[in-house]
Amino acid sequence: MNVDGVPFRTIWLAQNGETVEIIDQTRLPHEFITLSLNSVDDAAHAIRSMQVRGAPLIGATAAYGMCALAVREDASDGALQAAYELLLQTRPTAVNLRWALDDMKEALTPLSPSDRVAAAYGRAAEICDEDVAMCRSIGDHGVQLIRDIWDRVDRKRPVNVLTHCNAGWLATVDWGTATAPIYVAHEQVIPVHVWVDETRPRNQGAGLTAWELGQHGVPHTVIVDNAGGRRCCEQDRDIS
Repeated sequence: MNVDGVPFRTIWLAQNGETVEIIDQTRLPHEFITLSLNSVDDAAHAIRSMQVRGAPLIGATAAYGMCALAVREDASDGALQAAYELLLQTRPTAVNLRWALDDMKEALTPLSPSDRVAAAYGRAAEICDEDVAMCRSIGDHGVQLIRDIWDRVDRKRPVNVLTHCNAGWLATVDWGTATAPIYVAHEQVIPVHVWVDETRPRNQGAGLTAWELGQHGVPHTVIVDNAGGRRCCEQDRDIS
């Protein structure tokens, strides 16, 4: 997705090919700050403090943290297990977190320590690319729902969508899950307007969803959570 017209993912490798970089989501929407993760402890802190959040992005961060960063420092079996346990405790209920850690552990354990670093970086990158592909696929399939509604109103007005919390590209590596069809519709020049619930108490809607929609040029309006029901009942409501 775009930030000031520049395409970004939410996690990527720095130019040195070793350091992992992320967007510090705790600083949004007021500041766009990127951070460098240089160790497994950095990755654990990023997840625990919600500098990265959203199940798919947490999984991607764990993959890079456990293996790409931890294994680079120490490729032994003991270090691999210690990194696994450290990262698992950052968000024990996150399904993607455990899945990514199990996936990386399974991929690396059979290898000799000398082969683990390259394999770790490679598999972490694959997990990120797979997430992008899945989210784009959600968008490609879901956009037809938006197109059908637009056709139903004879293409005379924008399609309205109500969101809650953040299921956008900031919660994934790119595109987002529930918001992916919105972005694809915008890409296909289908007029969309988004009613964005603020989502108390952490305001992920007002602080994150509205920010990313605005950066990508998608028309939107932030509303208080209690107004969501009213928007759903009005005739110009289309999708929630």
